[in-house]
Amino acid sequence: MDMLVNLYTLPAPRERKDYRVCRVLPPDSFRVLDWVEAQFGAGWRSECSAALAQQPATCYIAQRQGQIIGFACYDATARGYFGPIGVSSALRGEGVGRELLLDCLAGMREAGYGYAVIGWCNEAAPFYEKTVHAVPIPESEPENTVYGRMARFSNTEKPTV
Repeated sequence: MDMLVNLYTLPAPRERKDYRVCRVLPPDSFRVLDWVEAQFGAGWRSECSAALAQQPATCYIAQRQGQIIGFACYDATARGYFGPIGVSSALRGEGVGRELLLDCLAGMREAGYGYAVIGWCNEAAPFYEKTVHAVPIPESEPENTVYGRMARFSNTEKPTV
């Protein structure tokens, strides 16, 4: 299921005591990509790479004492889409994901978007509903979405030449 977020009604960020969230700068790209792949796999690395190729980058990271603890992207898989997002497993539930989400969505608003699509968020839907009042997009079953198209492509055989 895909969800829709109104970027004009985002809640305010909370005070961050021991970490910061920032947009990734080009010199940090390889460090971010290596971290994303180590934590979440090659698929998310490729999406993150697309976000880092934008100018300015559409990828944000959370850092604590110079170490990456989470990331979030937009315009990675498709324009107007938020995601992927990930936080170190040891820090989930501490609010880092919420702050990454809010900063990234605020970046989308600043870039001129009024709404954001959060794609393929089935298990995380309650988080998005609670945090940013995201609503399900009707008829966004996998066969009718960007991510469904990706799944169909990856499950097909390569054409013979």
